[in-house]
Amino acid sequence: MKLSFLDKWRRRIDAAGSVPLAESVRADPESVVELLSECELLRDQAATAGVELDDSVRSLEELDQLQPVWRDDPEVLSWLGNDAGLYLGTVLVRTVRDAVWYVWPDGQPVVRLASGREVDVVAAGHAWADDGAPELSQVYAEVAEG
Repeated sequence: MKLSFLDKWRRRIDAAGSVPLAESVRADPESVVELLSECELLRDQAATAGVELDDSVRSLEELDQLQPVWRDDPEVLSWLGNDAGLYLGTVLVRTVRDAVWYVWPDGQPVVRLASGREVDVVAAGHAWADDGAPELSQVYAEVAEG
């Protein structure tokens, strides 16, 4: 996979020391969307359970039905919560008109809606992984209708 923003980022790391994710989002938003949508651990867990993550609302509903076997492993729980949030954000960005990834100054990726509202999808993903509530599909529905 060729991600042009990573090439720019690597060059700047060598030259200047660091480049904020926010600058990469502005420079090459499509590549950042692709990178944030990888969610490898979540995709592996879902595939093991027979769920295909196709960036659809239906796939969020199917994730909500998974048995939370990851809760037994604190290390997996943290990573899976992060992936669940990024996946929720991916579905929002790909299906809600004018929704885009935005990065807070601290580096936290959020979804910004046309209204200007920002949704901390990573926090929602962690809540879902930890407790199962709110469900990912519920968060999606609330964001999409607003």
